[in-house]
Amino acid sequence: MPTQPTGRISDAMVVTSPVRPRDTLWGHPKGLAYLAFAEAWERFSFYGMSALLLLYMLQHILTPGVAESVLGFSGLRAGIEGLTGPLSNQAFASQMFSLYTGLVYFTPIFGGLLADRWLGQRRTVLLGAVLMAIGHFLMAFEGSFLFAIVFLIAGTGCLKGNISVQVGFLYGADQGAQRTRAFAIFSAAINVGALLGPLLCGVLAQLYGWHVGFGAAGVLMLIALATYLGGWQHLPADRRRQRDVSAHAPLSGDDWRRVAALLFLGAISIPACAAYFQEMNAGLLFIDASVNRTLFGWAVPTASFNALDGLFCILAVPVLIALWRWQARRGGEAGEMAKLAIGYCIIAGANLMMMVPAGWADRGESVGAIWPVLLYGLNAVGFTFYWPTPARAVLARRA
Repeated sequence: MPTQPTGRISDAMVVTSPVRPRDTLWGHPKGLAYLAFAEAWERFSFYGMSALLLLYMLQHILTPGVAESVLGFSGLRAGIEGLTGPLSNQAFASQMFSLYTGLVYFTPIFGGLLADRWLGQRRTVLLGAVLMAIGHFLMAFEGSFLFAIVFLIAGTGCLKGNISVQVGFLYGADQGAQRTRAFAIFSAAINVGALLGPLLCGVLAQLYGWHVGFGAAGVLMLIALATYLGGWQHLPADRRRQRDVSAHAPLSGDDWRRVAALLFLGAISIPACAAYFQEMNAGLLFIDASVNRTLFGWAVPTASFNALDGLFCILAVPVLIALWRWQARRGGEAGEMAKLAIGYCIIAGANLMMMVPAGWADRGESVGAIWPVLLYGLNAVGFTFYWPTPARAVLARRA
């Protein structure tokens, strides 16, 4: 899922720091270009590897004679099945993929703490990039598969949140509108990487083998690291959270209502996110087993279908922005909560729609590729409706 970073930065962490004209590019600090390109390459490698991971486990790692050679694999499977009961290879691969993606989006909490309290954002991003590169290259060896996963999770946790927050640090407290546009550019870079990564790594894995696909992801991660280092002098200085009396003041009743609202919105977003990610889990397995992937006499790699997520996210943004502007001129634009509900309903409808081709597949019939294309397209539209909404709705006003 292409990540949409938040553009909201705590006032306690932002200082006004005018950028000299010679240090700008197209009206933005040059550091934005380096951060955006580094993130594009990093997401290129991340989504490329993620598109291969589930299929790699099912079609290679879990085959007889291979799983036994993976260090720690039998113990991990025994531990998971101790909680879930016996699992088929397909179910176990899905569990592993779910744990991986869940931890990837959870560990940035600890990456943020590491940067804020000890290393700073720059060094933490560098550490994350190095760990991710090591993880990608370790994927080239069956025995180090689990170590590769650990390196990738830890590396993403260090890099993901800290490179995004540096975009905000490029701008002063009085440059909110420019900072918002900067995050839009940064988000576009994310989606470009999400589009191209599965395409390249999927094709390479199909033509030359799994390890070439994973190796390509590693090379792309090194390019991301080189890009980040190349822009070092243009990157914002590390920031530490300021400690003042107001930071420790008791929360007001309005503060607690905001906290409760955020917790509620977070809770109701869990089913929507779980449904969304099925396109990369159960959906990818369905495509591999039952969808006719032939295009002009060539079998499109299953992993490359994940590129549709980035493609439709890119296409959906300008279309929906134009729609909302048109509705606003007529006084009929949906409110924040309405957009949230619309997005959830679209994703629910997309998954319910897939019950039709799934029934055909259960009867042994081949399914046309239009069905997964529709799934990815509708999910992207639903995502664009709901993802920017929750925090903006609750934090629209400052207490």
